[in-house]
This record gives sequence, structure tokens and C-alpha cells, in this order.
Amino acid sequence: GRNEGLKHIKAGEITFVVQARICSNEPHRLIAASIGCGIPADKNLYGYLSEHHGFGETEKAAGDYAEDIAAAMLASTLGIEFNENQSWDERRQVFKISNKIVRTRNITQTAIVKGRNYHTVVALAVFIM
Repeated sequence: GRNEGLKHIKAGEITFVVQARICSNEPHRLIAASIGCGIPADKNLYGYLSEHHGFGETEKAAGDYAEDIAAAMLASTLGIEFNENQSWDERRQVFKISNKIVRTRNITQTAIVKGRNYHTVVALAVFIM
């Protein structure tokens, strides 16, 4: 989690990140930024991070989309066919891709623009070495 990660980096330290960012000054505009993570059950395999940003999406919609992208790209790197509607196991809340279980999660931030002030939302996955 965030607090655990912060223990391992120092202020000013240079790190690698995957960033989703969006800004707007259009009044009442809903903006969303999300990072999706696809995590294979097999710990010997790499996972996949995706970024997504958009207008008019709720936190859940943007987060679900970022997770779908991460799962699809993970399947692609493994050379496996993927259809998010057929692969999703609602009861277990995991994707089953070619009999491999893939967990997904996201970090998403949304905001509604107030007045003509610029608003920015950012979501990050920070790599700790």
C-alpha cells in the first residue's frame, strides 16, 4: 500500500512511474484518471500496468476500464485470447484467462470541475527499487 511504499523512498528521489493525468476548466465536467493492474496467479510471471484517463466517467467506470485494459494486455503478452465479458468470474471477482486466474485492481481519482478553475486529477503507480 501507499504508506508501506512511502517508507522506501526519499523526498526528491527519482523513480519510475506509470501515470494517468487529465485536466479541464470546463464547468461541471467530470474527469477521471486511473491506473489498472493485472496480476497473474503464477508469481513467476510478470503483471501488467495500464493507464486510462477520460471525461464523463465515474470512479467505478474508469477503474473497471483500466482493469480491463491491464487484463487484456497481460493476456496479449502471454499470447492468450481474452474477452473481458467471457473471462470475468463475478462470484470470485477475478478473470479466468485460459484457465489462469488473473486478479485486477485499480487506483482511480475523479473530480467535477467547479467554476472556470482548472482541475487536474492524477493516478500513479510508483516503482520502488
